[in-house]
Amino acid sequence: MRRREFVTLVGGAVAWPLAARAQQAERMRSIAILLPAKADDLEFQIRVGAFLQELQKLGWTTDRNVRIDTRWATTNAADVRRHAAELAALAPDVILAHGTSTVGPMLQATRTVSIVSPVVSDPVGAGFVDSLARPGGNVTGFMTWEYSLGGKWLELLKQIAPRVTRAAILRDPTQGSGTSQFAAIQAVASSLRVEIHPVNVRDTGEIERAIAAFGRSSTGGLIVTASGWAIAHRDLIVTLAAQYKLPAVYFEHLFVTAGGLTSFGADEIDQYRRAAAYVDRILKGEKPADLPVQAPTKYELAINLKTAKTLGLDIPPSVLARADKVIE
Repeated sequence: MRRREFVTLVGGAVAWPLAARAQQAERMRSIAILLPAKADDLEFQIRVGAFLQELQKLGWTTDRNVRIDTRWATTNAADVRRHAAELAALAPDVILAHGTSTVGPMLQATRTVSIVSPVVSDPVGAGFVDSLARPGGNVTGFMTWEYSLGGKWLELLKQIAPRVTRAAILRDPTQGSGTSQFAAIQAVASSLRVEIHPVNVRDTGEIERAIAAFGRSSTGGLIVTASGWAIAHRDLIVTLAAQYKLPAVYFEHLFVTAGGLTSFGADEIDQYRRAAAYVDRILKGEKPADLPVQAPTKYELAINLKTAKTLGLDIPPSVLARADKVIE
């Protein structure tokens, strides 16, 4: 063999593994995203944007080393199940699923694909994980609240509207987290001298009847517990609360942006950023079974001063000073 041919052959043999390793390092990975919202939902667009931005900081660039498949499933249960089945069939490396309404159907569709939820109410109670510290299956993520949060909602309601002595607690009966949140509210109700009434809402008619019933009293108030169902009907709930002049506390600032009085809950944009870190770790080989479900680290208080004025309420300076978002 001639020397030139030998050098060329050896050089090629050395270069090939290097090229192969470089190609392997940059191989395309896949992430699926399942959202219980419409594609034009600005709030969800902001959350997904934060997730993608954090992914990029971690070295994942769309169409370079990661492919993103986003499904806007709305809140229709049948549509969510259909999209969940389609995404499971694609066998992505990891699925980002927002909330109980999407994680449940995803688990029905697959027990092998890794699932990260940036927002989930009560994963242990829902049966998604064995425990918060050791999830044990293919799901992990970030809780939207801790159990004491329900009591803080009632405290906030009394601070803003001291006249309230009766409060309707709207909850989704299909989610166990609604019961847990009600229990937390109930634990502080007597010390605040507020009579609370759980209201299970399954359709718009029940919402209308419940809010109308409490609107007849000048001492009535409203707390809306966390659920995807409440988010889907937020415009109706906010409109009815205004119609019947009910001071209301919500679990998320979406309601305040829509005209609701006040909210206190997890900073969900921060939750999406933290979820990106979990997705990154899974793409690098870790298992969701070993990644603990985490409680929120950032909460936000939002107040709508225009709504407060309409209700004849003066927001205490101590509450305003704590607010992260104030709508005037």
